[in-house]
Amino acid sequence: MGIDLTLLWAIIILFGILMYVVMDGFDLGIGILYPFFPDEHDRDVMMNTVAPVWDGNETWLVLGGAGLLAAFPLAYSVVLSAFMLPLIFMLLGLIFRGVAFEFRFKATDRARPFWDKAFIGGSVVATFFQGVTLGAYLEGIDVVGRQFAGGPFDWFRPFPLFTGLGLIVAYAMLGCTWLIMKTDSRLQERMMALARPLALVLLAVIAIVSLWTPIAHEAIRQRWFSTPNLYWFAPVPVLVLVCTWSLLRSLEGRPQGGPFVLTLCLVFLGYSGLGISLWPNIIPPNIDLWEAAGPPQSQGFALVGALFIIPIILMYTGWSYYVFRGKVRAGDGYH
Repeated sequence: MGIDLTLLWAIIILFGILMYVVMDGFDLGIGILYPFFPDEHDRDVMMNTVAPVWDGNETWLVLGGAGLLAAFPLAYSVVLSAFMLPLIFMLLGLIFRGVAFEFRFKATDRARPFWDKAFIGGSVVATFFQGVTLGAYLEGIDVVGRQFAGGPFDWFRPFPLFTGLGLIVAYAMLGCTWLIMKTDSRLQERMMALARPLALVLLAVIAIVSLWTPIAHEAIRQRWFSTPNLYWFAPVPVLVLVCTWSLLRSLEGRPQGGPFVLTLCLVFLGYSGLGISLWPNIIPPNIDLWEAAGPPQSQGFALVGALFIIPIILMYTGWSYYVFRGKVRAGDGYH
């Protein structure tokens, strides 16, 4: 029995997207939180917690896109055609966020508020349109004859707009708990106070999405609520409640890494729920992985490079986080 290259590539792409959401999510979340912390010294500390690692986090976004092109060219062409506008807006947001990140360190006191606003706007726009793309993807893509048959504004619907706002909440929660782990004193206390309502809002977002998708889509409803699937998938919502309760409990006292780890668990459970809803379709609602797969020769050739580069990415990512571990305090910085 040979290796199923299509399935292996699906796992690689799913892993890459999850790594991007986790690792770029908290630094986008810091930009989303900036308006709540107008003090310049607080903003310096917040930005310095991610200054050594933020640009490396986006490696996973490139890996996911390149892997999709190499292994699933049909999905690549259809998804980019369907979501061209939100993806362009997302990339513009990432560009503004990246430029503001670098220029803010060099800006004069007079110019720094402008770059703060660019950092906030870029973070919010990039996050919102990532969520919009996700919501529109879940809603399904109109495909006729292996080509996108919809319009440029098919994504502009209530559910995608809601998931855009929901992802802002999720990334803000990741950023908040990251800063609880990386800061101390007054800033950490303010993050802890902000984390409690954010956790409850995030739980509400997860609940609404979990109800909205099966109500709107018969196939998803059958996937979750038919037997024996109901028994297999029931632990997912239960674990979401357990993680939220544990997260709220962990915010009592003097927490360190616990809230961040539990928020990562919530993100992973939400990601798992989306995977359960869609599997094995890569172009919802009815084109599966094997229909959209490229030739085995192309998949095999690209796999050699992927299996070489992914361990290297993991090693340098782990090393950078290890080197810059510990608390960041006022006056610390990386230039």
